[in-house]
Amino acid sequence: MDWARIAQDSRAVAEQVLGPLRPEIEAVGGELADRLRAGGKVLFCGNGGSAADAQHFAGEFVNRFLRERRPYAGLALSTDTSVITAIGNDYGYDQIFEKQVRALGRPGDALVAISTSGNAANVCRAAQAARALGLLTIGLTGGAGGRLAALVDRRLSIACAASTPRIQEGHQLVMHLLCERVEELLQ
Repeated sequence: MDWARIAQDSRAVAEQVLGPLRPEIEAVGGELADRLRAGGKVLFCGNGGSAADAQHFAGEFVNRFLRERRPYAGLALSTDTSVITAIGNDYGYDQIFEKQVRALGRPGDALVAISTSGNAANVCRAAQAARALGLLTIGLTGGAGGRLAALVDRRLSIACAASTPRIQEGHQLVMHLLCERVEELLQ
């Protein structure tokens, strides 16, 4: 294992997030706060590690991040196994998030779609459905953003990282910064 390279890559991710991505993170945090303030909710989706990030993000919204405050409406679309397996069995895995967005999303809500490659078919379909319903769509991606880049209103891409673990580290940092920004704005 090349510890020096890993450390260098992780530093590059943090520098990108805290530097060039900072204005976009602040703007997205403001938009999420506006949606929550107006009574909207935030839906989160992703596969594998990104599903875990979606659940983590929703947990920070519903419970708290750093401040004692009211719960924010956040829902991870990767948690209801009965819904996921029914949709997957009857329609296909590529529709598991799309159908949930269509059922639960309303204008004034937001969708945070997480895909390290930006090419997960089910995440892209969720973004398309959310956009059609008038939700704010936010993509957390890596590299150039894949197909998801063209399907979202706001893209937060860890462009400097070439490996999935470094992209996921960047997503966690972005997620925590968004949580802190939303709490700051809604205090």
